[in-house]
Amino acid sequence: MRVEFLKGKIHRARVTDANVDYMGSITIDKALMDAAGIYEYEKVLVADIDNGNRLETYAIPAPPDSGTICANGAAARLIRPGDLVIIMSFASVELLSEKPPKPKIVIMDEGSNKVKKLLP
Repeated sequence: MRVEFLKGKIHRARVTDANVDYMGSITIDKALMDAAGIYEYEKVLVADIDNGNRLETYAIPAPPDSGTICANGAAARLIRPGDLVIIMSFASVELLSEKPPKPKIVIMDEGSNKVKKLLP
């Protein structure tokens, strides 16, 4: 039986931009992607803390240490600049033969899109 487990999470990042004219995705600071173990073009679930919207899209990297979190395409209609979001990636695991992953959790600093703490 395959089950999905949390693999990586960026917790409480502030959206810096929204570009409805872009083809889709969410652009994420590459250093944050690396810290959370999120790969380029990987499917992610994004939850907007401010308005409750949730959506699935894929991640594309922004320059490292830029602090960029940009909702693109249709996502830009659901997530706006200034909103706080949680970005999550998951791994599908065969329970009989694989061990569930230990998630990489990135806790963001309240005042900036910089890493405050890494868990575990």
